[in-house]
Amino acid sequence: MSRTIPTIGGRTSALLTYLASLPLVEIELGRWKRHLDHCPDRLLREQALASISLKKFHCQGGNVYSGFVKPSFIPRLTRAIVALQTISDYLDNLCDRVGVLDAQAFRHLHKAFTDAVDPESPLEDYYRIYPHRDDGGYLTSLVNTCRAALVSFPSYPAVKPEVLKLAALYSDLQVYKHLDHGVRQSLVMHWLEPFRDLYPDLYWWEIAAATGSTLGIFSLMAIATRQKVVPSDIEAISRAYFPWITSLHILLDYFIDREEDLLGGDMNFTSYYRDLDCCCARLKLIATESAARAQALPFPSFHYLVVQGLLAMYLSDPKVQKQGFIPIVHEIMGDGGVEAKRLYLLCRLLRQAKLL
Repeated sequence: MSRTIPTIGGRTSALLTYLASLPLVEIELGRWKRHLDHCPDRLLREQALASISLKKFHCQGGNVYSGFVKPSFIPRLTRAIVALQTISDYLDNLCDRVGVLDAQAFRHLHKAFTDAVDPESPLEDYYRIYPHRDDGGYLTSLVNTCRAALVSFPSYPAVKPEVLKLAALYSDLQVYKHLDHGVRQSLVMHWLEPFRDLYPDLYWWEIAAATGSTLGIFSLMAIATRQKVVPSDIEAISRAYFPWITSLHILLDYFIDREEDLLGGDMNFTSYYRDLDCCCARLKLIATESAARAQALPFPSFHYLVVQGLLAMYLSDPKVQKQGFIPIVHEIMGDGGVEAKRLYLLCRLLRQAKLL
């Protein structure tokens, strides 16, 4: 039987709670900006500040899960989500924007990501193999902040194994996708070979996209705030998010960055479709499947809101219009129903008000 969201009361209330939480995201990001005042290495400081300024909407979008938890847990969940997403965005810049192509350096950097969700793991010198090192304690502080929030969640031990699986997949992708152009595609394809039989309805790059999302982790963090979580709920959420909802998330992210990634030589999974029509058709299919799986979850109203919110947030980005993709937006949003269109208009208004 479908369950409504306890203490929240449906999609509208969840959405209002999320919007009310956006100032908390700003507070957390402001805290991390101030921390960088004490970062001695100029390059690390520049990349960290750029990741916050240019990718703030990743934290804002991820914090939709504040609409899923009791009010007393919202500040802690926001703190954990912002810290982990900031680690993700910062390390992405260090692997992508500095001219380093060292797989071992990338892997060691991303131990910070997996350590952030594993409070029992020992901390390390994450820059040990990287050519730049002195960040004034920035990365370790992000790790510790995430861990401190997670240990306060009553059911985190129950969800932790699934979180660690997703975090390991995320970290592996970041190592492979940032390597030299001549080897990265073959390495990603070889790495994903065991998944091809598990998900025969998806192309390899759609599975790769699924590994690159933090949403599955955030959804598990959110249910960990509950006093009791049954294993079947954990399994259901994991299977709905990975690979479907997480694939939709990253494919949309790459879709709006197509032109930018082409110019920068970055690996963009939407570029593997034979043409834009095919890309559009696959996005529609994955969005439809994601919505269906969300509606079959415990607390379906909330998870369905997440799927519709992904479409609205990404497709309302100004980069979509700049690249001439508005007809594709209408095609994809056309299957989303009235609610998706309302969220799309809301996101456009929030962007005009510079709240997104």
